[in-house]
Amino acid sequence: MTRMAVLSAGLGVPSSTRLLADRLAEATVQGLAARGVTRAEVGVDVVELRALAHPLADRLVTGFPDATLEAAIAAVTGADALVAVTPVFSASYSGLFKTFFDVLEPGAIAGLPVLMGATAGTARHSLVLEHAVRPLFSYLRATPVPTGVFAATEDFGDGALQERVERAGGELAAAVLARRAAARPEAVVRPGGLHAVPSSVADDAHAATSLPFEELLRRAGG
Repeated sequence: MTRMAVLSAGLGVPSSTRLLADRLAEATVQGLAARGVTRAEVGVDVVELRALAHPLADRLVTGFPDATLEAAIAAVTGADALVAVTPVFSASYSGLFKTFFDVLEPGAIAGLPVLMGATAGTARHSLVLEHAVRPLFSYLRATPVPTGVFAATEDFGDGALQERVERAGGELAAAVLARRAAARPEAVVRPGGLHAVPSSVADDAHAATSLPFEELLRRAGG
């Protein structure tokens, strides 16, 4: 089972932040399906930070999470992929969004593929993903995919937004499979999903990378 956590820091009900998060999650599910992972093999855990505002504040003060916050943290840190979407406050991510990542243990999401999203009332905030959100995930040693998706109010209903959503979802799906393949040296990612590599090929590749540099040069020179 592939687990995907969807983190939304929207404050309204409903919220454009949650709407974008859902669209990104669906695009990722479709991207996985195109690569051989069926919808039935993907589990999606939605974490609404709005409901965790008080537990997060208590965690900062007391150092202990309550059961609800603990479950949300487990959903994110145990996921194979993370979709994380924040509204823009004062030209950056929201305090609620940042607080969630402040309470994680160091290294908790290291290597985790992340699809970043942000929403705002105006396109003037469109660079927030690159100047604020991406550096945050880089500091946390997560692996954000190349395409982040920003959506201003007027972008919803625009076909260009959906194109970005689908591209980003495909990138996250590919990153999930690539990470899984990296954890299994005997497999490679090709169109259609994971494919086994004969053990002899894997052994030869491992042996080659284990040789001293001088020996590799000697072999290359014949």
